[in-house]
Amino acid sequence: MPGPRTPSDDSATDVVRWAAFSCVLVPVVLLWYGTSLAGAAGTALGLAAVTAVCRLLLRQSERGAARLKDEERTPPAPSRRGRHHRTGTGAHRGGRHTG
Repeated sequence: MPGPRTPSDDSATDVVRWAAFSCVLVPVVLLWYGTSLAGAAGTALGLAAVTAVCRLLLRQSERGAARLKDEERTPPAPSRRGRHHRTGTGAHRGGRHTG
């Protein structure tokens, strides 16, 4: 069973549901007002394609947002650079310095 749904999940699902409803409603209204069956079918296919692409982009955006949220929760990895990992040239490391 999936975890609890967030408000953004619910609104995304609502958007997709309304879009699917429109894919059915718009061609019916077009037929009612005298548009040809081919025109209404073409409109239905176009709306379905746009709905599918929008749904795909919406899901991708949700995954990206969830990934960012997870990254914010995890602490940064400890630095590997320590006392023995210095940068610079060998002339400045160790030994006596004459002034």
